Amino acid sequence: MSSSSEVSVRRSPIPASIRAMRPKQWVKNLLVFTAPLAAGAVLKPQVFAQSALAFVAFCAISASIYLINDIRDVESDRQHPKKRLRPIAAGELSPRAALVLAIGMVVGALGLGFWTAPWLAVVLAVYWVLQVGYSLFAKNQPIVDLAMVAAGFLLRAVAGGVASAIPLSQWFLLVASFGSLFMVAGKRYSEMVQLGAEAGTRASLARYTTTYLRFVWTLSAGLVIAAYSLWAFDLRTASGTQWAGIPWAQVSIAPFTLAMLRYAYEIDQGQAGEPEDVVLGDRMLQAMGLCWAIPIALMFVH
Repeated sequence: MSSSSEVSVRRSPIPASIRAMRPKQWVKNLLVFTAPLAAGAVLKPQVFAQSALAFVAFCAISASIYLINDIRDVESDRQHPKKRLRPIAAGELSPRAALVLAIGMVVGALGLGFWTAPWLAVVLAVYWVLQVGYSLFAKNQPIVDLAMVAAGFLLRAVAGGVASAIPLSQWFLLVASFGSLFMVAGKRYSEMVQLGAEAGTRASLARYTTTYLRFVWTLSAGLVIAAYSLWAFDLRTASGTQWAGIPWAQVSIAPFTLAMLRYAYEIDQGQAGEPEDVVLGDRMLQAMGLCWAIPIALMFVH
């Protein structure tokens, strides 16, 4: 089977080995900066450097997972209108070469993680085991698959604190946990909306309904906003969190809530099947993110 889109992919100036590691999806790994950001320490040179190393390590470990997934799903991907254009499914990269590359990425990620902070290597190893387990065993198990994918997002957030030796507050963990579940349930919901009647042909979606997934992401969104608000008000008496007498942590609740609502709008429209596309393509969401980042930065102005 050939098409103009297939030809354009094959003529891409980016090597197949790079495209197979899905660099566009590495934007998810920016979550490693959330713990240092919440602690107001992200701009400290050592903390930023440690977090950047954690980001690189997670890009490598996640790339290995994408390669393994594509090796395992190569036949089914060839039947998918979009996934058939992936380098392995399209025959641009052999499964054997992809497996060697995946092993190299795992070894490199764990080595870099251990060199950065031993506990970071542990987080990376747990992430890899969970994601491989998801791909091989839990991908088609309802609820379990949501939990395991959400755990991947959560471990990214935890990694930033571990790499920089920053204590993780209970509120941060709650926001990260339910935020991860919100994104994953929203992703599944969007996939079902996009596929319509064909959703029942995909094992990962066949046991869900849109009403159930809507319940999950709606509940998760409410819990995220509640936990974030509790964190913000918990800082009302903390030193170093006010500038010009304004409680910036509490001010940040408004743009944070609006950003959550904007992302929920994308989910409801069935446009959040790929979270990185939403973040990179929605200018209004980016503007809301900037409006949230400003009061967060002002929290720690001395």
